[in-house]
Amino acid sequence: MSHLTASIALPAVLLQAQAKSVANALVTSLTAQLAKDGEAVLDASALTQFDSSALAVILACRRAVLAKGAQLRITGLPERAQTLAKVYGLSELLH
Repeated sequence: MSHLTASIALPAVLLQAQAKSVANALVTSLTAQLAKDGEAVLDASALTQFDSSALAVILACRRAVLAKGAQLRITGLPERAQTLAKVYGLSELLH
């Protein structure tokens, strides 16, 4: 049985104003591409302008991927986003 890997990138700008629409688009794309027991890769390396809502978007993707029986791997998460995750107690969920 082959395992499909779905890969998608976060945008460079992800602020509260864009969060809901970005989350909806990412979740739709990831879940459409993803096979059960597969892996989704969320590339966060493009993030340059973001606030804590970027973490909410990542968590929405994580929930959707886990609901499909797959795993989410986050790559390229900027240091500032990692710091925000620590402040909010979310670090473990992003690794």
